[in-house]
Formats: sequence, C-alpha cells, structure tokens
Amino acid sequence: MPKDDPAFSALLRLFRSAAWLDARFSPELGSVHGLALNELLFLLQLSRAPLQRLRRVDLANRLHTSQSTITRMALPLEKSGLVKREADPRDARVAYVTLTRTGRTRIAEAEATFRRMATDLFRAGWSDRDIAQLSSLLGRFTAILPGDITE
Repeated sequence: MPKDDPAFSALLRLFRSAAWLDARFSPELGSVHGLALNELLFLLQLSRAPLQRLRRVDLANRLHTSQSTITRMALPLEKSGLVKREADPRDARVAYVTLTRTGRTRIAEAEATFRRMATDLFRAGWSDRDIAQLSSLLGRFTAILPGDITE
C-alpha cells in the first residue's frame, strides 16, 4: 500500500476523529445531561423530524444501525421520559418513537452544551472559513445519507 494514498488516509483520519470525538463529547454529555453521544444524535433526529416522531425503521436508516439497536436505544430513553411509543391510528402495524416535552427540554439543553463544546473544539487554530470549508466537504461526503440534522 502506498504511503501517499489520500483516500485511504482521509478515511483513516475520519474514523480516528470519530472515535476521538465520541471519547471527548460523551463524558460531558453524560455527566451534565445523562446522555451518551449516540443518544444525543438519536434525540436530534427526532427533534428535527416532522411532528418530532419517526418510525423505528426510519431512525435506523438515519443512524445507520439496525431496528433492534434502535429498540435497545429507545428503552432507557423511554424509561427516562424523553421519548414515548406512539401507534399510528391508520395502521396498527406502524409505531413511532416520539419526542416528549421532557425530551424537548433535555435536547435543547444538551444541544446548547454540544454547541459550546463544538465552539471550544475549533477555537484554537481554526478560522471561521476553515470550519465552513470542513463542514462543506463533510456535507458533500454525507449528502446521499438520510436525515441531515444540520439544517
């Protein structure tokens, strides 16, 4: 494998940065808001969805995981009162995961913390232009994926 393979290097750096971000963000989100990073992403998906609810299959697609993982993630959030299950009145086979009032409050608080942490992360050595360029490039990279929560 050549050392100067930019695609390989880019991918390794993306995976490395994802692991580092999870390790950096999860402890504070957990201690302050009782949420892991993946739970915050779960709740952000719901908060940006129409009627603040999604089918489990749609959550699984947006979070790139299985429906059973979504079920396992939803259970503690449901016990905490952040989400609830809601049946579709027109189709008994369809169930939604819905953000509750408590969930909306928690996500607003956690999002404020997340925004502060993001600002702190890029404060040293990153210009607004650098951050915008990185965001644009990552946006191109993820454009085909469902559930863009940056909008």
